[in-house]
Amino acid sequence: MYVAVKGGEAAILATHDLVAEARRGDEAVPELTVAQIREQQGLACARVMNEGSLYDLDLAALALKQAQGDAIEAAFLMRAYRTTLPRFGSSEPVDTAQMAIRRRISATYKDLPGGQVLGPTYDYTHRLFDFALMDEPNGSAGEARPAATALDAAMPRVPDILGAEGLMEAEAPPEGDPRPFDLTREPVSFPADRDVRLQAMARGDEGFLLGLGYSVQRGYGGNHPFVGEIRVGEVCVEFVPEELGFSVDLGEITLTECQMVNQFQGSKDVAPQFTRGYGLSFGHSERKAMSMSLVDRALKCREFGEAANYPAQQDEFVLYHSDNVEAAGFVEHLKLPHYVDFQGELELIRRITREREQRLAREQDTLPEAAE
Repeated sequence: MYVAVKGGEAAILATHDLVAEARRGDEAVPELTVAQIREQQGLACARVMNEGSLYDLDLAALALKQAQGDAIEAAFLMRAYRTTLPRFGSSEPVDTAQMAIRRRISATYKDLPGGQVLGPTYDYTHRLFDFALMDEPNGSAGEARPAATALDAAMPRVPDILGAEGLMEAEAPPEGDPRPFDLTREPVSFPADRDVRLQAMARGDEGFLLGLGYSVQRGYGGNHPFVGEIRVGEVCVEFVPEELGFSVDLGEITLTECQMVNQFQGSKDVAPQFTRGYGLSFGHSERKAMSMSLVDRALKCREFGEAANYPAQQDEFVLYHSDNVEAAGFVEHLKLPHYVDFQGELELIRRITREREQRLAREQDTLPEAAE
């Protein structure tokens, strides 16, 4: 610990009071409740759950309130709390094919088997301010009209449709179906397997992954993507207790899944086919899932014999820099005292400056002699 930080304990405690005051703001304005944030800021809560690596809407809302809306600080709070929780096992793999669909779209099939379900989205809004939202609360909320017909019971995933024709790369568990890597318990090594990459990206910074995904689309990734399918909805989480030997339903969680379809020209060993990029995220978080799927496909370059020339194709670059909690800590630690280090740098610059001035002065003295 820095000595200066220890010595300033009283000042640090005072900043806690200042933070609380700034967080509350004008006391004439009603205070936000955790329930309000949970129900009305659901997209922000989803981001905090993803980057905090913990599915709990109430805690995500509390973290946003405590962090004054700072998503990275809120994710940090979630991760810190997560480390205190006991671990009693792993759930069964969730089956997104059985998802209770809230939204489901595809950019590859107009007449998608099971139908397109636009659901709640900003994609078709005009991005104009709705000044009615500035009115006092308890105003009338929009009411969605129920559909004339129920959704189809069968909604096959687009990669499964292509796979039935032999046009999509096959995916199967590794031999022996080992337990997935847990990067919160084990150190990451490179090259990293796909389960490690997907896990790291699932809790990676949305903005960073978005930038990398954009770079892939601009030609720095070597593939041309199509949105095979995005689906948002609820899935059941099941767990098999050792004492029972069969699965029990723990409840439902909301997930967003993106299956990105990419071209692949084939090689001498592999026939031409479509390849996939995959993204899965907590809550309604399409941008995160899409970005993740773009980068996932870029990171599979070596599996298809493609050159890894760009940042989005290099697992070390992606995994080490996508974690915003770690990145924020490394950047923000620069605010802490570095007095000794800086004094060393300062003395070095002063010495080099003196030596330079002395050298220039000697050169000036020798000029007249050389002219004679």
